Amino acid sequence: MENTITEVLYLISIVIFIIGLKGLSHPESARKGNLTAGAGMGLAILVALFAPIAGGDNNYQWIVGAMMVGSIIGLIAAKRVALTSMPEMVSLFNGLGGATAMIIGFVEFYNLSAGQEMMSATVLTNLFALVVGAVSFSGSLIAWGKLNGSLRDSLKLPLPHVINILTLVAIIGFSAYIMMQPTLPFNLVILLTALSLFYGIAFVTPIGGGDMPVVISLLNSFTGIGAAGAGLIYANHVMIIGGILVGASGTILTVLMCKAMNRSLLNVIIGGLGSKGSGAGSDREQVIKEANSGDLAIQLKYASKVSIVPGYGLAVAQAQHVCHELEHTLEAEGVEVKYAIHPVAGRMPGHMNVLLAEADVSYDKLQELEQANEDFNSTDVVLVIGANDVVNPAAKEDSSSPIYGMPILDVEQAKKVVVLKRSMRSGYAGIENPLFFGENTNMLFGDAKESLNKLKEEVKNA
Repeated sequence: MENTITEVLYLISIVIFIIGLKGLSHPESARKGNLTAGAGMGLAILVALFAPIAGGDNNYQWIVGAMMVGSIIGLIAAKRVALTSMPEMVSLFNGLGGATAMIIGFVEFYNLSAGQEMMSATVLTNLFALVVGAVSFSGSLIAWGKLNGSLRDSLKLPLPHVINILTLVAIIGFSAYIMMQPTLPFNLVILLTALSLFYGIAFVTPIGGGDMPVVISLLNSFTGIGAAGAGLIYANHVMIIGGILVGASGTILTVLMCKAMNRSLLNVIIGGLGSKGSGAGSDREQVIKEANSGDLAIQLKYASKVSIVPGYGLAVAQAQHVCHELEHTLEAEGVEVKYAIHPVAGRMPGHMNVLLAEADVSYDKLQELEQANEDFNSTDVVLVIGANDVVNPAAKEDSSSPIYGMPILDVEQAKKVVVLKRSMRSGYAGIENPLFFGENTNMLFGDAKESLNKLKEEVKNA
C-alpha cells in the first residue's frame, strides 16, 4: 500500500513538472512555469525522503543537513547574482547536476556486491551515469571559466580535436573492458572517472566564447541524460522522466540555436567561433561617425518607429531599467518602440528576454529575428545597445568570417542606426564589425546607462 501511494505521488509530481516545463515555452508564462516545476520537484523530494526503503536506513541527519547547506548556498547565490553573471551561474549549477550523477555512479560501483555480474544492465547504467555526469561536470566548469573571462586565453590544449577523439575512444574502450571482467576492477573505474573528467575539459576548451550559449544548452542536455541514468540506478521514476525531459529539451534547444546560427552542431564543436581571427575583414571605408546625443534625441522624438537591439553590453551597464524608461518617454511622444531579439544574443539562451523581463518590458514589444527583419525597412531609428556579433554584416559579406552564414538582425535596412558602445573593441566572437563604418551608422560612445539617461532627458526637453 505504501509503495502504491509513493508511485501515485511520484506520478503527480511528474505531471506538475511537465506542466511547469510547458509554461517555460513562452516568456509571459515562464515565471509561473518555473514556480510550478519547482513545486513538482519539491513534492518529488519530499516523497523520496519519506518513501519506504526495504532493509535500508534513510540517514535523515545527513540528508537534511546536506539539503540545508545546499539550500542556503543556492538561495544566497541566486539573490546576489547579477544578470551579467547569470550565464556563469547557470553553467555552474548545471555542472553540479552532472557532478551528482557522477558521484552516484561512482558510489554505486564502490558499493557493488562481490557477486555482481559485470556484463549486466546494472553495470552499464552505472558506467553511463558516471561518464556522462563527469563530462557534464568538468565541461560546465570550463564553460563557467570562459564565461567569466578567466579561461578565455589562459587554457589551451595542443591538437584539441585529436585529443578529444583519442580520449573518447579510450573511455569507450575502458567501459567495455570493465564490463568484460569477471569481477569489478575498481582501479579502472577511478581511471575511467579521471578520463571522463578530462574529456569534459578537452571537449569545451577549444570552443570559442561566441558559441558558449550553444555549449551551455548542450551540457544541460548532458546533465539531464546523466540524471536519467542515475534514476535508472535507483529505479526512481521522477529522476528518469525528469532527466529525459531536461535532456530532450536541452537537445532541442541546442538544435534550434544551431539553426539560428545557420551552423551544424559539429561545426560549432569543431569550428571554435571566437577562438580565431576575424577573417578577411571588410572592404568598407573605415570612417567612424560619432553621434551627438542632442541631435539623436530630436531624431528619436520625431521618429514614427524606433527599434532597440539589446546585447550583453546592456546587461553589463545594468541599463535595462533606463532603457525601459526611454521607451516610455518615446511612447509619450507618439513613437512606436519595439525590441529586436536575436536568438543567441547575450551569453546564454534567453538572456535578453530575462534582462528585459526584469525591467518589466511588455512581452508584446519583443520581436523575434524574422519579424524584426521584416520591420527594419520601415524603422526610422535603430538603437543597438551593447550588441555586436548578432548585427555584424560580416555574416553575409565575408565568407572567411567565423560567423559567415549566421542569420543576423539586418539593422542596416533602417533609415538610421546608432550603436551605443564604450569603445571600438570587438564583440565576444572577437571579430570586427563593418556595421560601425556603414553610411547610415553613427556611434554613441560611453556607458550605456549614462547615455540612455541623457537621451531620455533630452527627448523630454527637445
